[in-house]
This record gives sequence, C-alpha cells and structure tokens, in this order.
Amino acid sequence: MRRPNIVVFLVDDMGWQDCSVPFDRQRTLLNQRFRTPAMERLAASGVKMTSAYTSPVCTPSRVSMITGMNVTRHHVVNWTSPFRDQNTDNPDRELQSVVWNHNGLSPVAGIPSTIHATPLPWILSQAGYYTIHVGKAHWGSSGTPGSNPLALGFQVNIAGKSTGHPQSYLSEENYGNVPQKPTINAVSDLQEYHGTGIFLTEALTREALRALDAPVRNGQPFFLHLSHYAVHTPIMADPQYLQRYLRQGLDSVEAAYATLVEGMDKSLGDLLDYLRDRKVEENTVIVFLSDNGGLSLAPPRGGQPHTQNLPLRAGKGSVYEGGIRDPILIRWPGVTQPGTSIHVPIHVDDLFPTLLDMARITDARPLQTVDGQSIVPLLNGRRRDLGERIFYWHYPVKWIDSDGPGINFHSAIRRGDWKLVVSLRTGKKELYHLRDDLREAHDLAAVRPDKVQELAAALSDRLREMGSPMPRVRATGMPLPYPDGQ
Repeated sequence: MRRPNIVVFLVDDMGWQDCSVPFDRQRTLLNQRFRTPAMERLAASGVKMTSAYTSPVCTPSRVSMITGMNVTRHHVVNWTSPFRDQNTDNPDRELQSVVWNHNGLSPVAGIPSTIHATPLPWILSQAGYYTIHVGKAHWGSSGTPGSNPLALGFQVNIAGKSTGHPQSYLSEENYGNVPQKPTINAVSDLQEYHGTGIFLTEALTREALRALDAPVRNGQPFFLHLSHYAVHTPIMADPQYLQRYLRQGLDSVEAAYATLVEGMDKSLGDLLDYLRDRKVEENTVIVFLSDNGGLSLAPPRGGQPHTQNLPLRAGKGSVYEGGIRDPILIRWPGVTQPGTSIHVPIHVDDLFPTLLDMARITDARPLQTVDGQSIVPLLNGRRRDLGERIFYWHYPVKWIDSDGPGINFHSAIRRGDWKLVVSLRTGKKELYHLRDDLREAHDLAAVRPDKVQELAAALSDRLREMGSPMPRVRATGMPLPYPDGQ
C-alpha cells in the first residue's frame, strides 16, 4: 500500500480567530471580518481541532513540530536570531537572561547552544519521500546546520533560512533585496519575481506547486512543508484585496492585515486545486496550522491592544490562550470524517509522531525523546480521547520591552480543563477552568488552592526534571523559585 503524500501548510502568527472558520462554539465578529473560503473548504472536507496548542512564539513551536519535543525539553525557549550566538531576549533591569539553546535546532551534535535531534523531514526522506520546504524556516541561526533546510532532510529548499520575517512582501521592493540596503531579512530564491507585481505569498505558492510537479509526475510520495511568511510583520497590504476591507471600515493597518490573511487563504485554495487537478488529493494528508497565537499588540496591529484574538485573552508572546491556541485543520481522505470537530486538547509536539504514524513509519529511531503523542486514534475515530494528558509552556525570557498579559517570564500548565498561569517574576499564580471560562476572566486560585498546589507541583517537577532554565535575580545571582515556591 502506497504511503500518503503529506502537506504541512504553516502560517506565521495567525490567530485562532483570524479566519472565517469558527473554532469557537459559535461564529464571532472576528470570523465575519475575514474572508478565508479555502479554509472553509478544508474544514468542510476534514476535521477541525478546536483545542490545539503551540508555543507563544515561532521557533519553539517549529522545533517542537519537527522533533516532537516539548519546549521544556528542547530548551529553545525563544525565537532564534538570524546571527549565530546571539541571545534574542530583551534586557531586564531585575532579571538576568537565562541560558537557553539560542542557536536553535541542529541535526548534528557538537554545535554550541543547539538541541541535537533527528528531524521529521530526514526520517521521511529516508522512507522514500520527496521532501520540499518553501518559505520561512527559522529553526536555527546562521552558521549552524539548523539554518539550512537541506541539512534537516529537505531535498528542495526555496526561500528558507535563518530569518523569521521578510523585509518586504512587495516584488517592487524585490522582497527586500535592495543592493543599496542589504539586509538579512531579504527573501531569497525569488529573483524571477522581482518587479513583477506578484506579492510574496503568491510567489511562494507558485514555487511550491512547481516543486510538486516532479514527485507527482514520478508517482513518488512527497512531503511539502509550505511555510508562509504571512501573516507576520511587516503588515503590508496585498493590493488585490485591500479595497474590500477598507470598505468594511477597517483602519488601514487592520485592512492590510486582512489582505495578508486572504492572500494566504488563496494560496491554500491554489494548493487544493492543484492536488485535485493532478488527481492526488485522495492520497494526500493536509495539516493546516499556525506557529503561535495572533499578534495582539497595538502598534503594530490596529485597534486596542490585546483585543485582536477575543474571546481569547492576549496574543502572541503570552501563555494565555490568545498566545498559544492554534487553528489546526486536518484532512486525511478516507480516515477523517468531513466537516467534523475534535475538541480534545492536542499540542504541536503531537505532529511529529502523528505524521510518522500516518506515513506508516514504525522503525524510526530518533535521537531525541519524543514528548508528543500520535493523534491518529482521534482522527480515525477509534478513540474519543487520549487519556489524561498534561501540557506545559515555559517562557522564562523577556520577549518585548513592556510587560503585557501573560507576556515575559511566564509559565503555564494545563491538565484536563484546569490551567495554571504563573508569573515567574512575581510568583503570582492564576487558575482557570477553560471549559467554563475560555476568556480566562475568572481567576479561581483563591477558591481552589488545592488545585493550584497540585498544578504548581506538577509544573515544577517537569521543569526540574528537564533542567529547564529559570531566570536569575541580577542583584543576587540566585535563580527565581519554581512555581511550587521552592
């Protein structure tokens, strides 16, 4: 039996609400703002994961996805610099920067400040897959193997390197490739599109479909990792969609943001059409996801700060739901039930064992310990849950200069419907029951001190076991206590 083709369609910084597909219990005003017919099409033909999670920012999630390791284990706790040996943490007056794997992922041992692991594309390529990466990579810093998708097992790399965002989405600006102003964030490999009027998202899509022609023609199973730079800053309008959103009365920033979303959705639609027209869609798994919650800072987003993901609280960089809850769609023809939803919590760590399970690869022996669990039993309907699971988030660094809700020096744990949010700086603990309080508006810590103690102990045990880095006080050099106070 032939192995299925696999497509991972990864969007950068797209929030749980940044689409016309409702992941909440009902359609919201934000769902009505965006136009994503291809996502609707994928949801109607696949399954919607309504309680899926990532890390608060990009690189930790991306490393978890292709290694199956939780951030508490791989210690890539923040986004990686495009330059080797540079810590991206913002300086803090009270707390020192922690020691973490700031060079990211490496497929080989001996690279300082990296995590050594066997990446998913390498395993798939060894099993006969034609492996393609297109778009944002951002697994490791320049000068390390992890910055090059070809070193991670991809046979084709288009525009993937160490950088986390584009210099420009505009072909008129050569996607940032301006000789007078060279920049590390200029997007590579798209010279034929320079000056053509073709937006970056469209150019990457065309290249991805062109790269698929060879394996489709040869009947070879393929793994396409189509990883858009959209909808990450800079928020630049895709001109072909802009007037639609200005007519809605959106401010110029939010209108531009909505065009990035719609352009991303057109890419998904073009991909779905390609698979259908080439008669390979029935043997192709599609996983759609974002790498973290939606940006909620104003600026650079329009509107009031930390409202862009409502009803979820906060956004990118936060351990509240707005920063970590992810819009995941999965279509596996003949397995997933069209138009259904699965409400069981899952984590981006789960995709590594899940995709290997889908590919029927049972003899992989990755170097790393895998924290994720295959969700195939959920997708094929053999199980309604995966037993009681515990999910961990650890963000012991300063992402931005000013603290925001759940942003900078926070950790969290979810067990069942209970979630504990811990400020590492102050030691404050907040307890929420997510089934009844998705907004995280009602702190139950004073009502259920027993549950606070239980979750704080479980989180602390995990952080100790994994040697997870903890911030140190500048004045004393001593580490902050773990969430259990010890």
